[in-house]
Amino acid sequence: MEASGGWAGSTRRERLPADWPLRRAHVLQRDRWLCQWVRVDTGTLCGLLATDVDHVEPGDNHDAENLQALCRHHHAKKSAREGANAANAKRERRERKRESHGSART
Repeated sequence: MEASGGWAGSTRRERLPADWPLRRAHVLQRDRWLCQWVRVDTGTLCGLLATDVDHVEPGDNHDAENLQALCRHHHAKKSAREGANAANAKRERRERKRESHGSART
């Protein structure tokens, strides 16, 4: 099956450990199937039904301490923000250093 949307061209699923289904189930149970997203305005947890397991810090650290249960909405929101940050960082690296047009000319 070919990936679609944000998964298109991604190797993310291939990089998950073989026991990912067990790790995922463990995290969902540990977090009581509740979204662990902390609301900025109140400092409280979202608390909606968690359907996804997300890496707290991006990368390939699949330890339980780096995994959290999130609802689909907050997982998508976090992933979109991380994707935008990665794209912006890539764009900044590509930009050529601008030349100064100060009083160096005579």
